[in-house]
Amino acid sequence: MTANIGRMGLRAMPVDPPDGLADRELWKRVAAGDEDAFAQIFRRHLKALWNYANRLTGSAHLAEDITSATFLTAWRKRKDFVLVSESVLPWLYTVAGNLARDEYKSSRRRLRLTRRVADPVAAPDHAQSVVDQIDRFHPVVTAIQQLPTAQRRAAELCLLGELPQKDAAAILGVAEVTLRSTLSRAKARLRDLVTIREARQ
Repeated sequence: MTANIGRMGLRAMPVDPPDGLADRELWKRVAAGDEDAFAQIFRRHLKALWNYANRLTGSAHLAEDITSATFLTAWRKRKDFVLVSESVLPWLYTVAGNLARDEYKSSRRRLRLTRRVADPVAAPDHAQSVVDQIDRFHPVVTAIQQLPTAQRRAAELCLLGELPQKDAAAILGVAEVTLRSTLSRAKARLRDLVTIREARQ
């Protein structure tokens, strides 16, 4: 299964029609090792997940890598994951968000190291490219990375992932009213961060 995912053309995959089995039923089969059921989950949520990863990274290439890694993680953790809503997509968003955040942090660390030891005339490396793409094309995403953890996760799920607040609250394990309050603070802080960024440019 993992090899098959790696070879699939992600953005070219068709989307399952809405009248198939519900995610909850499919995931029961996935947990039991049913690869066909997992393939249906893959096709059903591929486009939404790739779009989310693309919004997080600003890079089609990185979005494809993160989407592949997310589905690989989902397959490997299929026995441990329990649906908290009718759709598996909120959990896939959470996995993708964690992977994108790890890539961003790793790129920042590699970039700092490169700047300390690199030849000043050397060509920019992958880390510089990742950081530049996110900073240049997605100032809001960059600002989201600076939020406190609870606000960041709420913003990633609701603003970038466009999840209903009810589903996001279930994923985060908080009451919906708490999620609304956290999201309101996140939006206010994001406005401040983006305003500061624009003033510096």
